[in-house]
Amino acid sequence: MARYVGSVCRLCRREGTKLFLKGDRCFSEKCGVDRRNYPPGQHGQGRPRFSDYGVQLREKQKVKRMYGLLEHQFRRTMKEATRMKGLAGENLLSLLERRLDNVVFRLGFATSRAEARQLVKHGHFTVNGRKASIPSMRVKPGMTVAVGEKSQQVSRIAGALETLEDRSLPNWLEVDKATFAGTVKAVPTREDITMPIEEQLIVELYSR
Repeated sequence: MARYVGSVCRLCRREGTKLFLKGDRCFSEKCGVDRRNYPPGQHGQGRPRFSDYGVQLREKQKVKRMYGLLEHQFRRTMKEATRMKGLAGENLLSLLERRLDNVVFRLGFATSRAEARQLVKHGHFTVNGRKASIPSMRVKPGMTVAVGEKSQQVSRIAGALETLEDRSLPNWLEVDKATFAGTVKAVPTREDITMPIEEQLIVELYSR
């Protein structure tokens, strides 16, 4: 499967905001956006001018890179969001938030979504007591996401839980560090997503 293998700090700098792709580094003084707050490349320090389409495209790229999706995956999720009741933009963010890899990251079992995706693929987590290894699996209210019994000794997972205090736990999730388990209490709403996202621009882009 195709995946981006370059510097993820370049992606953050390209979008002009922290996408939290590098784990603990994003919270330190080594963060690429804090050190060089301009797009990468020899023309990065210029004054780019974007058309309406360019602004919409940049917003879509930002969200797609934030959640680590390929274009086909993102477009398919957008189509599903438009078929649901309610606002398409808010539906899109809710669907992205309920991906298993994102939930693992939000619960504090990983320091980044990329790390969470790798841990899920390697079978370190269970959903309602059954082993789950598909990062795109969508969780529902009432489900319990837990670290497998043998995986609770994995240093990356234990280390990530210790840094959870640096990141706020969303209201729609609940975690018990002692049992390495988290519960989905509700479907995430727009108010639960604090990242600077203008989802309406994405809806306008795909409605062209």
